[in-house]
Amino acid sequence: MPCRKKTIFTFLTAAVAGVMAFSQPVHAAGATVASVRFSADHFEPAKLTVPANQPFKVEVTNADKKAIEFESFDLHRERVVRPGETITVYMAPTVPGHYTFCDDFDHSVAEGAIEAR
Repeated sequence: MPCRKKTIFTFLTAAVAGVMAFSQPVHAAGATVASVRFSADHFEPAKLTVPANQPFKVEVTNADKKAIEFESFDLHRERVVRPGETITVYMAPTVPGHYTFCDDFDHSVAEGAIEAR
């Protein structure tokens, strides 16, 4: 399932998250780290859970043989991840909600989600 374009709700949620980002540093020490691995056209785990209203990091490992683009339209993040590489994506605090991510290079692969609670 391809990444979905933002709806007005997603836009408003992202706007609130952006305002919150100014109140707390994104690179805060002790931030929650959520890890996801991409292999065989899917993310594992498919759902990450992070605390709401706090900065967090997502470590993305590409175990596939092709480059991927970790993309979250909801959270305004995109990073290319080469084969065999692990990267860290820093996220601003988010309001409670459901935020999708995908491989933006290949829309036929399964997408994943980040649940902020």
